[in-house]
Amino acid sequence: MNAVKKFEQIYKKAPQNTAFTPYRICPIGAHSDHQLGKITGFAINKGIHIAYGPKENGVVEIQSLQFPKRAQWHVEVTPTTKQNDWADHLRGATIALHKRYPLRRGLCAVIDGELPIGGLSSSAAVIITFISALCTMNGITLTSNELITISKEAENEYVGVSCGKLDQSCEVYCRKDNLLYMDLRDDSYELIPQHPCMKPYKIAIFFSGIERSLAGSAFNMRVDECRSAAYALKAYEGMDYGKFEETNLRDVPYEVYLKHKDKLPENWAKRAEHWYTEFFRVQQGAEAWRRGDIEEFGRLSFESGKSSIYNWETGSPELKELYEIMTRAEGIYGGRFSGAGFKGCCMALIDPAYEESILKTVEREYLRKFPDLEGKYSAHICESADGIHLD
Repeated sequence: MNAVKKFEQIYKKAPQNTAFTPYRICPIGAHSDHQLGKITGFAINKGIHIAYGPKENGVVEIQSLQFPKRAQWHVEVTPTTKQNDWADHLRGATIALHKRYPLRRGLCAVIDGELPIGGLSSSAAVIITFISALCTMNGITLTSNELITISKEAENEYVGVSCGKLDQSCEVYCRKDNLLYMDLRDDSYELIPQHPCMKPYKIAIFFSGIERSLAGSAFNMRVDECRSAAYALKAYEGMDYGKFEETNLRDVPYEVYLKHKDKLPENWAKRAEHWYTEFFRVQQGAEAWRRGDIEEFGRLSFESGKSSIYNWETGSPELKELYEIMTRAEGIYGGRFSGAGFKGCCMALIDPAYEESILKTVEREYLRKFPDLEGKYSAHICESADGIHLD
């Protein structure tokens, strides 16, 4: 493992512990969790590895193989504002954990991500991996809900990304060959097993070659547009409404949206249209998966991708091209942008019998359109996997 080799190289000894957190994909249910919608998800068998050992003086010293700068801070005096580097997610996690539990021991660590950055919840996976290590060093055992809440708090309050719980929930709750079907209003979830008669599938990840940062993108604006739509719809209907930041489209019945949607500014109406139709797609997708109909599940995933382009209005030219290529490629059941959709990657559920031809077709057509991305574009075939196991 690369993280172990680098740790041994830096510290001239073997790490005391190693840990792994998988990346995740969301086939249907994108841009929904922050409005307390429903989501589907899989963890995949690629993710974030950490090799680490204790530092009794309380210092955190951590190196990522994907970034050049080693980061340091103390568990009891972590900088309270962002330092604007890759480790801000982990500083935020240290503060969120220390609010709940006393921290005395630090750690020295090396982190490594198996796939390029962008679209697979790498930030959430890094946070969860780091928290699990810091907890091990300090004798802390978290519940699944605590781990998810602390991880989300680090992104929301320290990094400044208005994400929901989708990423963290997938990385904690998912199990191999099961679809996670989750309602973010009450955090209830179901693991729907793969139907014995379902056609075989694998998960393909197509990286555009373009990386992105959620905090620096239009992600937060889209969330605010959803809240604005919900706030306006409540006002039009004469419903009670409280604080803006606590307003969600889930609070507004679909019938109220239909009644007043023509009064909304165009952008607000588009975001709401995506959210409501995605809510119904998730429900339909869960039932399709339950009965083993992967073709219908894939079709709904393609629909989700289309709505992300036209209603959510996300997607770089590169990701839009990847999406269009996927819709034409024989052997792809369905797919969409993965993650926020501004850059990053696309995911697809594919028929393994077509794996070789799919990889060739997508690469050929994509690089024909974007030849300057040769050497940066990449494709990876994955399988579903277990989420993190808490001791």
